[in-house]
Amino acid sequence: MSADQSIDTDERQADGVRSVAATHPGTRRMHNEDAWLNRPDLGLWAVADGAGGHDNGAAAARAVIAGLDAIPAGLSAAEMLAQVRMRLEGTHRSLTEATERQGGGMMASTVVALIMRQGHFAFLWIGDSRAYLLRNGVLDQVTVDHSLVQELLDRGAISAADAENHPQANVITRAIGAAGTQAAADKRTGLALPGDRFLLCSDGVSKAVAAADLAVQLSAGADARAIVAEALARMAGDNVTALTIDVGDHPTG
Repeated sequence: MSADQSIDTDERQADGVRSVAATHPGTRRMHNEDAWLNRPDLGLWAVADGAGGHDNGAAAARAVIAGLDAIPAGLSAAEMLAQVRMRLEGTHRSLTEATERQGGGMMASTVVALIMRQGHFAFLWIGDSRAYLLRNGVLDQVTVDHSLVQELLDRGAISAADAENHPQANVITRAIGAAGTQAAADKRTGLALPGDRFLLCSDGVSKAVAAADLAVQLSAGADARAIVAEALARMAGDNVTALTIDVGDHPTG
C-alpha cells in the first residue's frame, strides 16, 4: 500500500443486510478509476471499474454509479430491474456521445450490480468486474467475464492455467461507453438465504487474490476492508475495490 494513501471504506446496514465497501488505487497507481454504490436501503449495490486513463476512466465509473444512485425508492423488484437496465443503457449512450464529441480516446467502464428484494437476488453485469456468493462454506463465482480470455476458455483454445497469466488478460469484450462493444447486461437470479455472503469486486481484486483464497477469507468473516488489504498485500497493481453484502435473518423486505 502506498504510504500516503489509505483504504477508503463505507459501512451501512438496513433491512437485515449489512454491507461494507472498500477501495484503494493499488500499489502502482496514483489514481483510482473504480467507484461503488452501497445502498442497502434500496437493496442495490454495484462496483464499476473505469477505463480510458484516470480522467476518462474515473468519470465513466462515476457516471455509471451516479445513474444507479439516482434510482428512486419504493420500486418493486421488476421495476428496480428495469430501472437498472435503463440507466446502464442511458449511461452507455451518454459516454459514447461524449467520446465522439472529444474526437477520440476512451471513456468506458465495467459494472457488476446486485439487486435484493424479498429473499431473492438478481445480478446484472457488463465486463469483467465479478460477483461471488458464499453459501454453506462454498464459494460460487456468479458472473462470467466478458473478456477475450473467457471466450478463449469457452472455446477450449486455452486452459485455466493459461488464462491466469495470459498476455491479453485485460481485453474486455463488453463495456459501458466503449464504441463497438455491447452494453447489454447479463443476468443471474436466485434465492437470498440467511447467512449468505455476497462479494462484488473489480478485476484488481480477482486477479490478485485467487478464488480459493477469497473463499477462505469470506468463510472466516472477512469483509471488503480485509479483502482489499489482502489484495494490496499481494502487490495488486491495479485499482482494487470490494463490496461485501451479508444477509441476516430477514433479508431486504
